[in-house]
Amino acid sequence: MWKIGNVKIENQVVMAPMAGITNIAFRKLIKEFGVGLTVSEMISDKAIIYRNQKTLDMLEIDESEHPMSLQLFGGEAASMAEAARYIEEHTSADIIDINAGCPVNKVLKAGAGSDYLRDPKRAYEIIKAVTDTVSIPVTVKMRIGFDTHSINCIEMAKLFESAGVSALAIHGRTRSQFYEGQADWSYIKQVKENISIPVIGNGDIRTPEDAKRMIDETGCDAVMIGRGAMGNPWLIKRTVDYLQTGILEQEPSFDQKIMMCLEHTQRLIIKDGEKNAIRQMRGQAPWYIKGMHGAAKIKNKMTQMSTYKELKEILFSYLQEIHDYLDAQ
Repeated sequence: MWKIGNVKIENQVVMAPMAGITNIAFRKLIKEFGVGLTVSEMISDKAIIYRNQKTLDMLEIDESEHPMSLQLFGGEAASMAEAARYIEEHTSADIIDINAGCPVNKVLKAGAGSDYLRDPKRAYEIIKAVTDTVSIPVTVKMRIGFDTHSINCIEMAKLFESAGVSALAIHGRTRSQFYEGQADWSYIKQVKENISIPVIGNGDIRTPEDAKRMIDETGCDAVMIGRGAMGNPWLIKRTVDYLQTGILEQEPSFDQKIMMCLEHTQRLIIKDGEKNAIRQMRGQAPWYIKGMHGAAKIKNKMTQMSTYKELKEILFSYLQEIHDYLDAQ
């Protein structure tokens, strides 16, 4: 067990915030696989202030999720502080996370995400305004720098710590890399050696062994898993178990993946209705069959589906194809 501020976290596995993905339905699913901490998808400070209903709906937290963190993004100290106050007063969030890592242009134009890395003074003022406003722990998720010519993660980490942040998650890529190339874990190690608050390592954790190696190589307090768990929530449980016991559990079967895809969809339908859920699953269902024989053809069918019944028919038909293919080997 470790802590972020006064919040106890049972294990060293954290689910990364991912826009359009880590909504309440997905977070509850991941929680059932034993994750220590979940983080919401990024939420706009201004949209909270303007009481945008769709945004306020994103603040919903289930009792089963705790401990959990809501992630804010924004480019101004006053509005970030006001949104943070709203979260503390109107939700049961245990932690507020501030996005200082998103590489998307739309977010940067708002002075948010990785744009913080280009303006340390403004970044400090924003973070300090939030930590001065709320009593719950505040964390920051960042990248190692804006590009290879301006890697400033140690400077930024010290700055954020001095602003009152309780933990720091660091993705071992620059903003300019987006999600390409390889995450450089050596900078996670350097950050850990230069600050006293907990450090959560992030980037390229695709197996339980990767998580163990990151902890061993960097000394980080916990690991944050993002894209590796998309369509593969078993990675969370397998990583938790491996870090705690050293035992590597089996990977899920094809049948388990198909059934989990349907379960994920059903939860989204309950949350958002069938039409919106299926729209989301056009992009998310293919994760569950990634790497399987003939998956590309099935992915094309999924992009055109419009009902749960269609998804079920596509998956069960494909499952039969997989069994026939394996029987023929």
